[in-house]
This record gives sequence, C-alpha cells and structure tokens, in this order.
Amino acid sequence: MHRRQILIGGTALALMPLASRFATAAETFEVTRSESEWRAMLTDKEYYVMREEGTERAFTSPLNDITAPGTFYCKGCDQALYVTETKFKSGTGWPSFYQPLPDAVATKPDPGIFGTRTEVHCDRCGSHLGHVFDDGPPPTGKRHCINGIAMVFRPEGGGDPVVG
Repeated sequence: MHRRQILIGGTALALMPLASRFATAAETFEVTRSESEWRAMLTDKEYYVMREEGTERAFTSPLNDITAPGTFYCKGCDQALYVTETKFKSGTGWPSFYQPLPDAVATKPDPGIFGTRTEVHCDRCGSHLGHVFDDGPPPTGKRHCINGIAMVFRPEGGGDPVVG
C-alpha cells in the first residue's frame, strides 16, 4: 500500500504542470488563434516557448544586450510589454525587467517538481513570456525573466526592429 501511495503522489506531481497549461487554454484573450494559425505564424522554437510554455536556451537571444531606448513587443500580437528603462543585466542569460508596462502582462502559478514559480504571459494573446521572481532591483524587487524569442524590440525614434 505504501508503494502505491508514493506512485500515485509522484504521478500527481508530474501532472501538475499539465493542469496549469489547460487552465491557460481555458482563459479568453482579446487575440485568439487556432493551433494551426499559431503554427503557421511562429517558428517551431517560437511555438515551443510561446504556446507550450517552453524556455529558450540561456544567452541565445540578441535582445539580451539591447540597451538603446525603445520598447519590447509581444511576437504573438504586437502588444507593447516592456521598455528599455526597466531592463537590467541580471546575469541569468535572459532579458530581465523590473516592471512591465501597465496592463501588458498577466501571471499565474506554474507548479513544478521543485516548487511553484510565477509564469508571465501576454495578457492580450496569452503567449508565454517567462517567469517573475522576487530577486530583482529596486524599485519593485521583481525580476521578469523573459524569453527573448517571444519578443520584438523596436528602437525609439524608428530604425530596424530586433527580433528575439
């Protein structure tokens, strides 16, 4: 009986992240697309991160090194998410911000084997962006650790966008 309880408990823990994904799918967003429409507009890597809540490899995004004034937009719906003024070097390998633009992102619990994190997604299309942690700089103390592959940077005053 004891072994059965351990197996059932382990299975429940392993399935918790799936339950979280289904909860997001049930939410309604201003911009909605079918799975085939998302797949047609995103690369396989973008789809993995933005629609399947994956993570890009650390230190691979060209958006990591951007310091020029400008705005970071959601690749899924073109909503403005973050500005350079709130970006900081976290040393984690992903673009990090201490605060999003107002009404740009939403969060939800992201349970996993090692505990529950806070997932960040675009509040307009539901695309997974990354996670928020409580180890950021003042004034918020937050670190929005964002997958660059989910964003596009547009420099202030025009110029060529940088795709993450």
